[in-house]
Amino acid sequence: MDLIKVVDNLSADMYLRLKLAVETGKWPEGTEVAAQQRESALQLVMAYQSRVLKSDEIMTVGADGNIVNKSKKELQTQFAETNTLNSNDIARFSKL
Repeated sequence: MDLIKVVDNLSADMYLRLKLAVETGKWPEGTEVAAQQRESALQLVMAYQSRVLKSDEIMTVGADGNIVNKSKKELQTQFAETNTLNSNDIARFSKL
């Protein structure tokens, strides 16, 4: 079966199950993922991230098919923007 067709028909719930299986080596029910299953699941997860999610989150697969990598400066800027949106912070820490 064609990988692209599978990804196009993959539900968000199934993507999350496959992602969990790849990350932990176990299915959500607790059974172990076989090596071949994990390899196939990883391919599907990466293709789904690239084709459907089109995320710019670090260490995911971007729309161009490459792993998203950001410089230290880009990450600091991103986290600074995220922190300014949270006005209900419990604690703040100075930059070290």
